[in-house]
Amino acid sequence: MSHREVDLLTGRAFRMLKSARNALVTGDYDIAAFMADQAVQLYLKSVVFKSTGEIPRVHAIRQLLGILGTALSRSEEVEQFVRKNRSLLIRLEEAYITSRYVPREYEREEVEELVNFAEEAVKFAEHLEGKA
Repeated sequence: MSHREVDLLTGRAFRMLKSARNALVTGDYDIAAFMADQAVQLYLKSVVFKSTGEIPRVHAIRQLLGILGTALSRSEEVEQFVRKNRSLLIRLEEAYITSRYVPREYEREEVEELVNFAEEAVKFAEHLEGKA
């Protein structure tokens, strides 16, 4: 693991979060939902990678949070975050599949909530690693 690789993943995660916000503004709601999920996935993977030297090969955000909690010895805090935000986490995970494979239209309000939550989830991960 190199700092360059971690920085690449972290930068990509933040660019995806920015793309999600931009897609929301332009009305590309399915893309915004997908990018919000991808941003959280990548950010969590970058923190796990930095901590363990391994990139998890899973896509479910709740699973990634569990891996992160174990890697940082913060499992209880992660479990509380997951319990508190279970519905939003499930909806964000569903966006990964739905935006790619299911002909579904998203509404602005629901995607705005997902993008805002994606930002909150990244801030939570930053808090776990001591950045926030």
